[in-house]
Formats: sequence, structure tokens, C-alpha cells
Amino acid sequence: MPRAKEIRLGLPLTALAFLLAGVLSGCGSKPSETPRADKSLQNVIVTKVVAKRLNREMILPGEILAFQDVPIYPKVPGFIQWIGIDRGSIVKKDQVLIKVIAPELDAQVQEAAAQVKSAIATLRESEAKLSSHQEQRSKAQAKYQANHDTYERLKDAARTPGVVAYNDVEIAEKLAEADLAQVRSVEQVIKSTQAQVKSEEEKVKAAEKHFKSKSDIRAYLTVTAPFDGIITERNTHTGSFVGPPAGPVPMVRIRELSLLRLVIPVPEIAVGGVKEGDKIYFTVPAYPDQKFSGLIRRIGHYLDEKTRTMPVELNVHNPKWQLSPGMFPDVFWPSTRTEPSLFVPSSAVAATSERTFVVRIKDETVSWVDIKRGQPMGDLVEVFGNLKEGDEVSLRGSDEIKPGQHVHASADGQKPGSDDEGD
Repeated sequence: MPRAKEIRLGLPLTALAFLLAGVLSGCGSKPSETPRADKSLQNVIVTKVVAKRLNREMILPGEILAFQDVPIYPKVPGFIQWIGIDRGSIVKKDQVLIKVIAPELDAQVQEAAAQVKSAIATLRESEAKLSSHQEQRSKAQAKYQANHDTYERLKDAARTPGVVAYNDVEIAEKLAEADLAQVRSVEQVIKSTQAQVKSEEEKVKAAEKHFKSKSDIRAYLTVTAPFDGIITERNTHTGSFVGPPAGPVPMVRIRELSLLRLVIPVPEIAVGGVKEGDKIYFTVPAYPDQKFSGLIRRIGHYLDEKTRTMPVELNVHNPKWQLSPGMFPDVFWPSTRTEPSLFVPSSAVAATSERTFVVRIKDETVSWVDIKRGQPMGDLVEVFGNLKEGDEVSLRGSDEIKPGQHVHASADGQKPGSDDEGD
């Protein structure tokens, strides 16, 4: 019995010893490993939204035009008497280019000159008549004044009986009245003559104006250069008939080449950086290894409805005449902003028929953020929307990653799952 009792008591002690050994053994073992991520979540490579100042260079097409480009047409019909220039001739302002003869116009000028002379002669006759009538009025006024004074003296003397006969007083009165009537008659003639003189003066002015008009037209028969330039087109020769009925072809065309216009259609996306006075560089196919420059001088301030571009003009100095109108240069157009913008890789932008967005990952949860595209800069694209610097977005924008979906985010350039592998 004592022996059996010892055996029954020994069994629990043995179990307790084994349990204690297991606990001690567990305390001395290595710590448990970090739980691994859920392998069932979709892995998404993400990149961060960055803030940068837009500073890129676009290559835009342009067109070079002459600063001044004038086709010269005949003002009046006539025949080319002399032409002293040809295509490629360098001319100076006011230099005589062409002389035209028009016999009919010469006759009209001579006739107008004769009309001026005739009108002036008639005016001089009327002025002479006016002067003569004015002299008559002066004499009539003097005679009237003398007879009127005599009448007044006789009338005063007649107040004394027997000094002057009453008949003499009446005779003196009648003479004074007749003289007054003569003065008034001459004054009426003078007024009529003055009106005639004024009419003749108007006729002289009209004749002189007509003569000047014909003379001015005749001046067009001598064609001069309106500015310094080069003749780039000639369509007539000595003896050719020219005139408005001859059609729309000009006699010659002159262009100014020392200063050129470079017209650039700037896309709507890049008009924000347009500033008058900026220097812009460009190249042309004729001189591919040489860069030219011009200054922004004229800004259209409107967008073409079809192309959505704004015309901008540069002044380009061309002292050696290397550049020519009609060239199509490649323009290095700088596009900048005064404040930093947000950028993401171009692959991060997704687009459907209804919206353009990026896939933002926050706390391993997906959301779509609507954005508007700005300008590209290298591998990045400018975006505008409810984003901030440092936000994580999917490197590959896709509508297959749905809003509210839980995903596992991997940094751009990191191997998917590399942060999940334990030792």
C-alpha cells in the first residue's frame, strides 16, 4: 500500500515537471515572427505627387513674313514708259520705280488749268466792276452831301422873309432827294456785284480743286518706293498697258526684309506664359545649325475658334537678309508658371469617356480623384484637382482599380511583396 501510494503521488509531480520544462523552454526560444501581409490583396505600385515649377520648352511651328509687304498697282490706266527695277532689285524709300504715260490725263490736267485761268479772269472782271460801283457810290454820296447841305442852308435862310425865294428851297430839296436815290441805287448794284464776286470766288476754288485733283492723279503716273526694301515680284514691262481694268496682278511687289515678322500660333495651354518683350529662339531648315532670335511685340489676345491657338508676333532683325518671308521655322517656345504646380507620371492619369482621374491610395484604400491635365514636363504631367504634395497615387492609372477597394501599396521601383518576406 505505501508503495502504490507513492506511485499515485509521483504521476502528477512528473506531469508538472514536464509542463514547467516546456514553459522554461518556451521562455528561452526566439521571439515570434511578424505576421505576414494578406497575400490575397492586389498589389499596386504607387508614386508620390510632387510639386514643381513648370519650366519646359515646346517646339511650335511658325511662319516668317515680311514686316511690310506692299503690292503696287496702277492708279490710272496708261502705258509703261519706263521701268527701272526688276526682281531682286534693292530700292530706297521714294526711289522712282516706274513711269507711266496717260495722254488723256494730261489733256484733262491742261483743261482744268484753263478752267482755273478762266474763272480767275471772270473773278477779276467782277472785282473791277465792284470797285467801279463803289467809286460811283462815293461820288454820289459826296454829291448828295453837298446838295443836302445847300438845301439845309437855304431852308434856314428862308425862315427870314425876303432873303431866299421859296422856289429855290424846293429846287435844292429835289436835288438832294435825287442824289439820295442815286446813292441807294448804286448801293443795290454794289450788293449785287458783291454776290457775283463771291460766286466767282467759289468757282475759282472749285476750279482750283479740280485742277489739284487731276494733278494729284497725274502724280500717280510716277511710281516711287514706299519704303526701303527689295523687289520680289515684277509683272510688267516697258510698253505694257496698265490700269484698274488690267486685273488683280500688281505691277511690282516690294517687301521689307531688314525687319521681319515671325507669327506663331501658340496653343491655349501655353498662352499663360506669353509676355511682351521676351526673347524667343528658333531655327529654320536652311540653316539647321544656327539659332535665330526675336522679341515678342504683338499678342493677339484672342483664340482662333478652329485651332484654339493665339497668334503671337515677333520682331526679327535680319540685317544680312539670311531669313526670307515664307520660311517655316521651329520655334523653341518657353512655357513657365510663376507658382509651383503638382505633377504625377503621365501613366498615372486615367481617362474614360466621362472623367479624367488618378487613383489615390490612402490607408490601403482606393479613391478616384478627378483632375484636369496641364502641361507635360519630361515624364511627368501637370495635374489640377483635389490633391496635395506627397499624396500616393497608382503609377498605372486604370479604372480596373475600383474606389473603396483595399489594396497593398508598393513604392515605385520596389519589388512587389519585398516588404512581406520574412527570414
